[in-house]
This record gives sequence, structure tokens and C-alpha cells, in this order.
Amino acid sequence: MPAAAQSETIAVFYQSPSLAPLLQALQGAWPEAQWAVWPEVAPQATKAVVWAPTQAFIDQHPHLQYLFNMGAGVDALLQLQLPEQLQVVRIEDGGMAVQMAEYVTYAVLRHVREFDHYAHSQAKAQWQPRAMQQRADFPIGVMGLGVLGAHVAKVLAGLGFEVNGWSQSPKQIEGVHTYAGEGELSAFLQSSRILVCLLPLTPATEGILNRAHLQQLQAGAYLINVARGGHLVEADLLALLEEGHLAGAMLDVCQPEPLPPEHPFWRHPRIALTPHISAQTGQQEAAQQITANARRIASGQAPHGLVNRSGGY
Repeated sequence: MPAAAQSETIAVFYQSPSLAPLLQALQGAWPEAQWAVWPEVAPQATKAVVWAPTQAFIDQHPHLQYLFNMGAGVDALLQLQLPEQLQVVRIEDGGMAVQMAEYVTYAVLRHVREFDHYAHSQAKAQWQPRAMQQRADFPIGVMGLGVLGAHVAKVLAGLGFEVNGWSQSPKQIEGVHTYAGEGELSAFLQSSRILVCLLPLTPATEGILNRAHLQQLQAGAYLINVARGGHLVEADLLALLEEGHLAGAMLDVCQPEPLPPEHPFWRHPRIALTPHISAQTGQQEAAQQITANARRIASGQAPHGLVNRSGGY
């Protein structure tokens, strides 16, 4: 019997209508475990599977050593008061990479192929073909080259776009011109006309989509934010749209979520909004990844997706 399959109690915090399918997936992947679902408390538990847990949940499980987060982003989780010994493990993919590539590809092609123009023409019963735009005129910059960002960059490069990638530390991705660190951020921005944000939200990246950075993009730039609303300075986006430096934006994330009904993004003619659906964790994939990581821990290895709590990702 694999070490990770030995019976133990795993605490679960997942307040969602999709809890039952998740539990079924977890039980199928790790049938020997016992699952204590909040508000049931298992103070002896050393592992927990969570999505947006409360401080009360953390406090009532003082022996936790590993927290398996059901998502790639951990910014909200790290705002809680977590015990020193607690290690946070995020989902690295969980079926999200393919979904994210689909969403970003759609957003890019919607802009480059001018599908919004054709939708407006249809509404007016007007047959108005436009001259084809060249991919070479739309170099794409992907900010954040983790598992999701790297996959998105490779898919876009495979479609024939010139793709630039930027990350805090150097990365090598076939078919992608990569930049790293603050010293290369300006060169990255200036080489891009479409900007895709896939960065983790940390103190260093909060507000990074601001006027100083967005105005370095090539004229007529287009913004796609599928990371966190906290990356974007909203007033700067609206001003640059008004000035014409930015042609538009597609936003899957905002701050707060959901946006209040009076927020200007709802009715802006050059902003497309979706309700944080660009990539959702696949429960079967996540259950398999969590179980594989539990086996790694039991065999004395570090789990994949281990979060650097001081760095924020």
C-alpha cells in the first residue's frame, strides 16, 4: 500500500455547490482517507484541502502541516494568520492551462480579427468587410511564465504570433522571446502590442498594470487580464482608453468581485467583462494532483506546487 494511502483524516473547507463532486473525486483518488468537511472539525488533521478558508477554520486545526489550495492563486489565503509550520501547496494545473489558453486565444483573435466590429455591423444589418490585419502587427506580451503563462505563450506562438514573455526570474520557452526582472520590464512592454497578465498577485505585482507601464505598450495596445483585479489600476486603464493609447481590454478579474452595478466597466464600449471564468479547477485533475503530492510527502519528497510564503507564490 502506498504510504499516502494509509488512513488519516483530511480536513476540507470548500463552501461551494460543487462540493459533492469534489468529495467524490477525492474519495476516488484516495479511498483510505477520512474526510472531515467544515463545519465538522478534525483538530488532529495534519492536512487540509481548501478553497477560500476562514481564519476560524485555520485556528480550529492547529496541527495542520500542509494546506492544499484548490487553485493556482494563493494571495487571499496568505492574508490569513497561518502557523509557521504550515506549508501551502497550490494546484499547478488542474486542467486550467488548456482553459486559460482557450480564453486568451479567444480574446486575442476577437481583437485582431475585429469580431466586435462585425457584431456591431450585424446589429445594424450592415455588410462591412474590413481589410485583414497582419499578425506581425500584434506582438503579444505574456506577463507571468508559470505553468499557466508558459502554456498560453506556447499556444499563441503556435498560432504564428510573435510572443514575448516576462517573469521575475529568467525562463526559457521555445518560440518565445523571454525577459526577466525589473531591468527588462520596459523592453518587454515596448515590444508588445497585446498584453496578457498571468502574474501572481503579490506586494511586488499589485498595481503593476498602471499608467507608467501600460503607456509603454505600442500604440493601439490591447489588455487581457486573467490574473487578479488587484494588478490593475482602473483609473489608469480608463484614462488610456479615453486618450486612445489603448484600443480596448478584456477583463476576467476585477476588484471587487462582483463589480457593483454602477461601475463604469459594465457599460464601457471598449471593455469586455467575464465573471472570473477564464480557467476553473478541474476536480478530477485536482484530486489526482493532491493525492500524488500526498504520496510525495509521505515518501519524504517535497510536493509539486509548494508556495514560497514570503514571496507570495
